[in-house]
Amino acid sequence: QVELVESGGGLVQPGGSLRLSCAASEIIDRTYWLYWVRQAPGKVREFIATIAWSGGSIYADSVKGRFIISRDNAKNTVSLQMNSLKPDDTAVYYCAADRKYYGTQAHEYYYWGQGTQVTVSS
Repeated sequence: QVELVESGGGLVQPGGSLRLSCAASEIIDRTYWLYWVRQAPGKVREFIATIAWSGGSIYADSVKGRFIISRDNAKNTVSLQMNSLKPDDTAVYYCAADRKYYGTQAHEYYYWGQGTQVTVSS
């Protein structure tokens, strides 16, 4: 059973930056896609980005050009650098892992973290 633990959330002003990290308790091998999704109060879960073992990545249109996903395969971690943050980015952010690529729609991925709150407000 792989455990995923997110960190790095917090309160940031509009236009600011945050970096989220997610550490896995066991080896996430080359068969896994790593995902970041978010859920704002009263809204459905939203796909943010995904990254393959190779480093190939795909982003939601809402964050393209502002967020950068990366993974360190040696350390079993995935990160999300968030720049030019907007109030609409306020949500609980989750990392997830799955052997399947589900495209740009949020899915019930196999492994989930507990989530970390990101609040963008002045």
